Amino acid sequence: MRILLIEDEAELARWVARSLARHGGFVVEWANDGIVAERRLSLEEFDAIVLDLGLPGMDGHTLLARMRARDDRTPVLVLTARDSLAERIGTLHEGADDFLPKPFVLEELEARLTALIRRSRGREHPRLALGNLVLDTAAQRFTVAGQPLALSPREHAVLRVLIQRSGEPVSKQQILDRIQPEDSEVNLEAVEVLVHRLRKKLADTGVQIVTLRGMGYSLETAVEHPPVDPAA
Repeated sequence: MRILLIEDEAELARWVARSLARHGGFVVEWANDGIVAERRLSLEEFDAIVLDLGLPGMDGHTLLARMRARDDRTPVLVLTARDSLAERIGTLHEGADDFLPKPFVLEELEARLTALIRRSRGREHPRLALGNLVLDTAAQRFTVAGQPLALSPREHAVLRVLIQRSGEPVSKQQILDRIQPEDSEVNLEAVEVLVHRLRKKLADTGVQIVTLRGMGYSLETAVEHPPVDPAA
């Protein structure tokens, strides 16, 4: 999951980014200025945003208002040191999806982000489950009908991106952007290899990876075809 962390406290931002990457499998991009963040949001796609309100360049309230005005529906979790009832209510009315007062516990931030992303497509399109395939975000493992699915770390990272956007096309570049950026050995060709391996491991699970020409891959429920009657 690709997160944009908008926070001007460099030490806090580095700690959050390292911790979310290490414990939650998130890919965290950092912007320390509201104007820079808005520019990135207009050009790039993120699964969720962690937003501090007291920012240089453009404050968090203005940035959030501009996002919602252009119908950017990316889930936003607000970090705030001003934990008053009026502040919380006002922030939610401005378009925030959740908030977390400072100081906070990392595990709660991780859990809230995961819940936001899971809910962002609504109940009819769960992001972290498809048929018998389920991603246990706490244990960081996939299961099929309750049984663990053996995956390498890279296979896990790719499948996590696909199940998060199940039923939607995901390009190879989008997959590459959402797996660990420090893994320099993974490129677009490697993504193809990883998808090929995942297809083999997902055989007979009721879930399949479909190639959409010119668009990328989509994780979908496998369609069962009735057996052909040779006498027909």
